Amino acid sequence: MYSSSNKGVYRYKLNEKEEIIDFENPEKIVDGLVDHGRDNAKPLALDKNGNLYVTVGSYSDNCRQANSGKGMSPCTILDSAGGIWKFKADKLNQTFADGVRYATGLKNAVGIDWDNKTDALYATVHGRGKFDDFYPQYYTPKQSAELPAETLYRLKEGDDAGWPYIYYDHIQNKKIMAPEYGGDGKKVAGEKAINPVAAFPAHLGPNALLFYTGNMFPARYKNGAFIAFHSQSAELKKGYMVAFVPFVNGKAGKWEIFADNFAGIDLAKPSGPVEHRPCGLAQGPDGALYVTDDLNGTIFKIDYKKK
Repeated sequence: MYSSSNKGVYRYKLNEKEEIIDFENPEKIVDGLVDHGRDNAKPLALDKNGNLYVTVGSYSDNCRQANSGKGMSPCTILDSAGGIWKFKADKLNQTFADGVRYATGLKNAVGIDWDNKTDALYATVHGRGKFDDFYPQYYTPKQSAELPAETLYRLKEGDDAGWPYIYYDHIQNKKIMAPEYGGDGKKVAGEKAINPVAAFPAHLGPNALLFYTGNMFPARYKNGAFIAFHSQSAELKKGYMVAFVPFVNGKAGKWEIFADNFAGIDLAKPSGPVEHRPCGLAQGPDGALYVTDDLNGTIFKIDYKKK
């Protein structure tokens, strides 16, 4: 069983009952990854060829120069963060230097999964924060709350999603130059940056990605992607939910809400505190979907029975 800390990846040996043999002494696979205390979780995925993929999130929201609205050029953070690195899954005691930067320009790819159907790596990415603090001439507070999109990418080695130089605007359906680098909210940019396969309203916080391979749910869910969102959208007045993205012949379709109301309140007219925030996803051997909650430590099971 593979797990991660804020600085590395570990492997635990299991017995014939799939129980951890020695919890106190895991094998160290990777150590020494960047940890500056912000967006420092290290989500991971494995492919069928013995490779391990690890997200190293950016510790800066927009790579601005200190106390200014101007972006660092180039953004040196990308040398060690803001992307996904590839390591060997079976090699012990690797360091950051042993890895290969698989994809860059990903501010914080918290949801990450290898899809065996399309034989590709996919990642959900948290979008950046405010625009109107330094650029009120281009962005109203409302626009700042509704931009940029949260995104789902299909990634191959060498891909660049464009952060921090660009962002994806799901309202205009375009890649837009970030204001720190000369953008005005309209200027199209990022010719070399890849496009997302799906885009979601801002600030939903996609924290888990799972491609469904089970047979319990109706056939339309097979090989599609579930995404757990642990925050909310000012645009939708929705959040704290599990979404589903159908995939047909390897192409993403229109996303939809699969499981809602984890918050326990009406987000348009909140009457109390949020009760649950979906954070993790797992598929059971019977095809049931499990959803973890990072607010109250709850695990939900979602199953399906034909009538």
